[in-house]
Amino acid sequence: MKGKTLIFSAPSGSGKSTIVNHILSLHPEIEFSVSATSRAPRGEEKNGKEYWFFSADEFRQMIKEDKFVEYEEVYSGSYYGTLKSEVERIWAKGHVIIFDVDVKGGVNLKKYFGDSALSVFVQAPSVEELRRRLVKRNTDSPEAIEKRVAKAAEEMTYAPQFDFVLINDDLDKAFKDAEEKIDAFLG
Repeated sequence: MKGKTLIFSAPSGSGKSTIVNHILSLHPEIEFSVSATSRAPRGEEKNGKEYWFFSADEFRQMIKEDKFVEYEEVYSGSYYGTLKSEVERIWAKGHVIIFDVDVKGGVNLKKYFGDSALSVFVQAPSVEELRRRLVKRNTDSPEAIEKRVAKAAEEMTYAPQFDFVLINDDLDKAFKDAEEKIDAFLG
């Protein structure tokens, strides 16, 4: 039987992970689904905490073995996906799953989970603000930041495919809006 899922998606730097972490701090019955990726860890990221890290070859083999609910080649040779084993692990505890995924992954997860999912698109107030946040984060090269900013413009066109668009121009207000939507969805 399917449980409930919460899907948070956004262009990089929109504040999605900050909002997801806030929700997790309020709800012990909600558990983070650790996504898989073929990219290298950034900063202090740890395998099994922020992501499950695999080589591109390992990831492609897991695709062949049907180990994913969804996956996407986000950049050439850079895969991200949701492991079926993560979904099963969290639901076995009777918990609600929260996903922090890229935009295409969010659309795919919503299609997969349907009405048992609440999908939220987190949006920065502007592309310039997005760039400023990515620079401040200090985890990517200037070239990578520009690549992410360019990608954000395309990703914003996916917003109407989500149940709710959360504009993150004031973090406290974004927290409150997210809490209200989630409380209503979970009943």
